[in-house]
Amino acid sequence: MREAVRRGELSPVVADASLGVGVALGLLAAAFAGVGPAAAASPRPLDAGAVALAATVAVAVAVRRRYPIAALVVLNTVPLVWFLGAYPGRLITLAPLIGCYTLAAYRGWRWGLAGAVPTALIQIIAIRVVLGDAETAGVVPEVVLLVATAGSAGAAVGYNRAVLAATRAQFARETQSREERTRRIAVEERLRIARELHDVFGHTMATISVQAGVGLHVIEQRPGQAREALAAIKKICDDGLTDVKTILGILRADTSTEEEPEQPRAPRGGLDRLTELLDTAEAAGLRVELNVDGDPRPLPAPVDLAAYRIIQEALTNVLRHAEARTVRLALKHEPSRLLIRIRDDGPTTSADTHHTAAGHYRHGIDGMRERARALSGQLTATPHPEGGFEVCAELPVPHPR
Repeated sequence: MREAVRRGELSPVVADASLGVGVALGLLAAAFAGVGPAAAASPRPLDAGAVALAATVAVAVAVRRRYPIAALVVLNTVPLVWFLGAYPGRLITLAPLIGCYTLAAYRGWRWGLAGAVPTALIQIIAIRVVLGDAETAGVVPEVVLLVATAGSAGAAVGYNRAVLAATRAQFARETQSREERTRRIAVEERLRIARELHDVFGHTMATISVQAGVGLHVIEQRPGQAREALAAIKKICDDGLTDVKTILGILRADTSTEEEPEQPRAPRGGLDRLTELLDTAEAAGLRVELNVDGDPRPLPAPVDLAAYRIIQEALTNVLRHAEARTVRLALKHEPSRLLIRIRDDGPTTSADTHHTAAGHYRHGIDGMRERARALSGQLTATPHPEGGFEVCAELPVPHPR
């Protein structure tokens, strides 16, 4: 109601009350002026009874939306009492049409039909009391037509109202679904960026830690090797900073109106950088044996990046936790999938060491598994029966269209 008042519209209650008062005053004015056929040969003058009947019509019209059935019953009864009281005019017979229209509009066409049939019969009976048997037959078509018109109009309005309500509800659901989808995409994007940062920082810091340890160990006896370690640390830091700037640059491009012309739009990483990654791992003291099976081919960007990050994270875990010296990396290119297998030779020969290795690896395993699942793939990471720890990933490769 407050919104209707702010828009300058009348509330339904005020509108119905105003309509009821207007109908009652119109009926009394028409009867007083003699508008319409006479209701009786010698009509009685308007008195308190006529005013009471008109007031009853006003009340029935005012509450017709809330009580449509009761309002129709009252509006059908008033003409009978009006004609039995021999009040002038027959325009009172129009009042039931309002109730018939309202019932059909707010309860549906079935209720409208159920109200139209008795309304037509009561109208005919009310007029027959005044006109007599000889003229009733000529009135029947007009009464039936008026009642059918009122009921049909109400049913049409009710159907249109239902369609509009359904349309608004559908629009609201679509809006809510679109907002939820937008929020979900934003959350997934944040998780993706967090995963990228985790992999970049994890690999960079693990490699730096190993190289720094080497430098500290040999700085006095072998200064040349210490310088090589420091050079490797610088290169690793430069590459890590480039990756971080790339990832954060995507965020800036999404929130800034001015995009830097040379800003890369995707994180660096792919199997084309695999050699560089393996060189970094070997510089940290880890020997990597690479075996490629099948014909390598260009991979979709998401698959290419996921494969690179999975290998990177697996090597990072080996450097940080496995105490291994050798890692066997196998890549198998199949027509519909890419298989990745990374196995280290760390000390995992007992149940306790198996459990310890799994605990060490768990921090990165979840991220690797999420990458595989995002592409409808799968990843397993378990201690190997012959020793060491093994990560196996299967990434589907869609056929190019």
